[in-house]
Amino acid sequence: MRSRILPDALSALLLAIALSVLASGCAPGDAPGSYQASNTADCLPDLPMTDQNGRALSLASLKGKPVLIDFIYTTCTSTCPLQTAKMAKVARLLGPQLGSQVVIVSLTLDPETDSVAKLHDYAERYGADRRGWLFLTGQPRTVDEVLARFRLRRERSPDGQVMHVAAAFLLGVDGRQIRQYNSLAVAPNTVVDDLHEFALTG
Repeated sequence: MRSRILPDALSALLLAIALSVLASGCAPGDAPGSYQASNTADCLPDLPMTDQNGRALSLASLKGKPVLIDFIYTTCTSTCPLQTAKMAKVARLLGPQLGSQVVIVSLTLDPETDSVAKLHDYAERYGADRRGWLFLTGQPRTVDEVLARFRLRRERSPDGQVMHVAAAFLLGVDGRQIRQYNSLAVAPNTVVDDLHEFALTG
């Protein structure tokens, strides 16, 4: 079934829920939208995915560098482009560190629709076709298994609309969470500061 955009009121409600969940991990001194990680699971399991260029890879192969991950789908015209625009600002701030020292991953929430070609077009459309930034899809059951590592799941409203996930995570070199974010509220500078404080050694 083709995905459509959530009504604004429902999107706002979901964002409020995401904020309240993430805020439970807030500690004094945390910047707005940036929270302590509360999940110690390995979030980069040995599961097969495909990137926007048709390259097959295992999530586990990304270990060894910090990974910044968020969740999008290509038919979205509201929340996902805002998240991607924010990630693009993070990418610009990282400069040559993106790819060489840090990987950004955007995982589709709609693998039934998001083909390799659609992910490639989405990345180009929003200025996200950069070295070190992967847009990933896979079999629906594989995507579900990855999301479960983050204590998330794909959901649709009764009329088939894809539910947004307004969250992002910073993973360490071992694939375990270091920070979690409200991806609409956090400032790009905060994410980059967290990378340099908690994840990058050089």
